[in-house]
Amino acid sequence: MLSQQNGGPAAREGDQIKITHVGFDGDKLLVEVNGGLKTGDKWYDHIQIGMGGMSQPVAGGGPVTLGTTIEVNFHKPLENLNSDQIKKILAPLMDFDKHTVTKVYSETLPPEVQKAINEKRALEGMSRDEVLMAMGHPLRKYRESKDGVDFEDWIYGEAPGKVTFVTFNGSKVAKVKETYAGLGIQAGPQ
Repeated sequence: MLSQQNGGPAAREGDQIKITHVGFDGDKLLVEVNGGLKTGDKWYDHIQIGMGGMSQPVAGGGPVTLGTTIEVNFHKPLENLNSDQIKKILAPLMDFDKHTVTKVYSETLPPEVQKAINEKRALEGMSRDEVLMAMGHPLRKYRESKDGVDFEDWIYGEAPGKVTFVTFNGSKVAKVKETYAGLGIQAGPQ
């Protein structure tokens, strides 16, 4: 967790942050995160316009940033550092490899489900979220009940071309059917 001096956490584990400035001060590396420790209080935040005994601020007040500044003291003069070296120094504090929540979640799934998601196809037994990760949102959905059992079809693709029907029974995929649909049947010679 990155903390501000007096304002609580600037970022929690897993939060995405933005490095807004990198600088050097003698033997120190200074890294400003999410705007640093600025208050956002500007001179124009104090201007008001009034009429008839009432006044209102012109500006809504500057935003108070929830950033912080990281200071790394080397206790010796710094040589020229490139961005890869700075990343290596900050690696214990920050993960520079961007991971989406979806990617992190998909890495916890069984290998066959991960493979299906990478191949953009559905498998029997997948959850709705897993199908969404693999194939995205369907073009159409169709619900029906057979003998008191509710089914929902998610339909991907349209004619002419491949059409995939993903049938859910409850929250899991019960059946996957792929077919190729044409434009229609042409009458042949009689």
